[in-house]
Amino acid sequence: MSGSGGDDGKLGRAESGAIANVVREELARRRMSRRALADHARISISTLEKALAGSRPFTLATLVRLEEALDRRLREPHSTPAATPPATGFAPAELGSYSRPAMSWIEGEYLTLRPSFGDPAAIYAYRTDIAWSDETSRMVFREGERIDAAFTQFGDVSAPHQSGHIYLVTNRLGQHRLIVLSRPTIEGAMYGVLTTLQAGRGSQLTPVAAAIAFLPLKRGAPAAAGRIGPRDADYARFRSHLDRVKQDGFAVLM
Repeated sequence: MSGSGGDDGKLGRAESGAIANVVREELARRRMSRRALADHARISISTLEKALAGSRPFTLATLVRLEEALDRRLREPHSTPAATPPATGFAPAELGSYSRPAMSWIEGEYLTLRPSFGDPAAIYAYRTDIAWSDETSRMVFREGERIDAAFTQFGDVSAPHQSGHIYLVTNRLGQHRLIVLSRPTIEGAMYGVLTTLQAGRGSQLTPVAAAIAFLPLKRGAPAAAGRIGPRDADYARFRSHLDRVKQDGFAVLM
């Protein structure tokens, strides 16, 4: 039958076609190349290309690796999924129980700056979008225009009243990345600290913390992206924003 997997671990043609459509949509939404996805999923680019073109069905092994790389289920579940909780207009308690109107000021697009992990003298820049999700009833964020698209992050926004800070939380299969930001300045900028894992040689990952700045962008405005070096026109301005994290007491880096 075309809709079920065979004994050789290959999926049926209909199911493979549906999965290919989902993968293509994810690549477009994340602005991610097929090569980056293949590398992240540890499969050959040839295998991915043939599966997406329909000339070779997906195997269970390939599907599992793609699901891990994209951190989402690609197959339709065989059982009836649990109903999505109704949107309440309030974030869940573990994110601060904030309402959408109370957090509307944070919605928008931001130029995000942090030190480059590969070049200590450079600055790494990309875009971060923050918006309300009716489906999950919370603010969510998603990065874009990263030159290392395979490491694009997305997750939830937490805003507890007690601390007065904003937390951008990524949780992928138990692996966390955290950004702690100040409330916006009068210019709308937010400053704070990023804690994440830095990729080293081979499969080595090392915890790293760095200053980070979020600068508001006009909707749809172009943003600098990639590695900004000392000779680039925007470098001095971007460096001054990162320096504010320590100089103006937005965070203490020991």
